[in-house]
Amino acid sequence: MKKPSIDLSINTDLARKILTGFIHSEITRAGFSRAVLGLSGGLDSALAIYLAVDALGADHVLAVYMPYKTSSPDSETHAQAVIDDLGVPSLTIPITDMVDPLIDLYPEASPVRCGNMMARARMIVLYDQSEEFHGLVVGTSNKTEILLGYSTQFGDSASALNPIGDLYKTQVRQLSAALGVPPEIIQKPPSADLWIGQTDEGELGFTYEEVDKLLYLLVDQRYSPQDCIEAGFSKSFVETVVKRIQRSHFKRVLPPIAKLSNRTIGYDFLYLRDWGT
Repeated sequence: MKKPSIDLSINTDLARKILTGFIHSEITRAGFSRAVLGLSGGLDSALAIYLAVDALGADHVLAVYMPYKTSSPDSETHAQAVIDDLGVPSLTIPITDMVDPLIDLYPEASPVRCGNMMARARMIVLYDQSEEFHGLVVGTSNKTEILLGYSTQFGDSASALNPIGDLYKTQVRQLSAALGVPPEIIQKPPSADLWIGQTDEGELGFTYEEVDKLLYLLVDQRYSPQDCIEAGFSKSFVETVVKRIQRSHFKRVLPPIAKLSNRTIGYDFLYLRDWGT
């Protein structure tokens, strides 16, 4: 098989226009004018908040930094750099006192289990601030994470809308540079900052650059796993990634409802036009 050309470059001007328009239209059509974002000090949340400010204006975007006691000091520094650059209102709400009583009940809990507790505690905070600030929660998960299931269901994957969910991590870096996200945030190793020394790529077992190319072929170009192997990807790598995509599908859809009637939510009752709008 001829080695495929894999081009993950994007037109950043066009992407910016589409994504800021998406944020504005989705928020205003729901009757809101404000957004709430969890700002971690990482790249994805930084890009999301730059886009939200572009779409709505700085005064209409609330940045919420939610550290745990093991959070890296660099995370706070980088979150504050974004806040200062954009001039958005912000809150720092530590989650240690929320999470530790539950972790203390289960001293044998794995790092992943504890990380899930932290992610869900942060989403509680964000949705509380959504009510207080009268803004919708904007998601910060990229396409790579979503496809791999590298998120916590009803934690960091929960949002009212997600402007960056169709951008691979490689493309997140491109658009972030174009929007002026501080270089130190773009260049640092991606991390959910859930425990000391944790990095995304260390936990996944491969780099974003590697997996983005494979996902592009599997998802966007509709290559079969065998096609990808013949194109030069290792069999074990392809099988690992395909299995992750398959096993995490439940995270990418609404909970299925058992169908009993002829108008079931999620199957037959789907659109606003059902209400005559």
